[in-house]
Amino acid sequence: MAYDKFNTLISSAVPLPIENVDTDQIIPARFLKATERKGFGDNLFRDWRYNPDNSPKEDFALNNPRYSGKILVGGKNFGSGSSREHAAWAVYDYGFRVVISSFFADIFRGNCLNIGVLPVQVSPEFLQKIFAAIEADPNTEFKVSLPEQTVSIVTTGESESFDINDYKKGNMTNGFDDIDYLLNIKEGIKEFAKTRPF
Repeated sequence: MAYDKFNTLISSAVPLPIENVDTDQIIPARFLKATERKGFGDNLFRDWRYNPDNSPKEDFALNNPRYSGKILVGGKNFGSGSSREHAAWAVYDYGFRVVISSFFADIFRGNCLNIGVLPVQVSPEFLQKIFAAIEADPNTEFKVSLPEQTVSIVTTGESESFDINDYKKGNMTNGFDDIDYLLNIKEGIKEFAKTRPF
């Protein structure tokens, strides 16, 4: 199994109300030397989280003890810039399983879906409701249901649906990456191959 199965997540969230967050901000290029997915979470938003002397910037959301949870809420156009997979790896390795925004860069969205991070795109209006709920109470919980394709503010019951490709939805439900998917249907592939002329 490539990663944990995803069904429904209920969690508080970390707000990052910044638009146009690009992949070099998510994981700076100097940390792209490793080829395995592990360890990137330590440098997620490195230049925003730490001062040059490596001391934490207290005003940055990930360093603020008020905020916690497995959901990251970003501003519009999250994940733009280079196509580096490491940006999604850093988000996953840090512990986030959902990123909510009103718009995602396509390649970043795909990279997230390939490793078990669910990108949830909502309307700008609902995104502002989410930010407002967190501002009012950092412990506010959100329910993200992959089967129903909805995200809800638990305290108010307000909800909005989101889109996801059926293939990627199935893979996330089963914890599959593309290779796992093919291995899971290998017997069917073998049977199909027998019907084809050589």
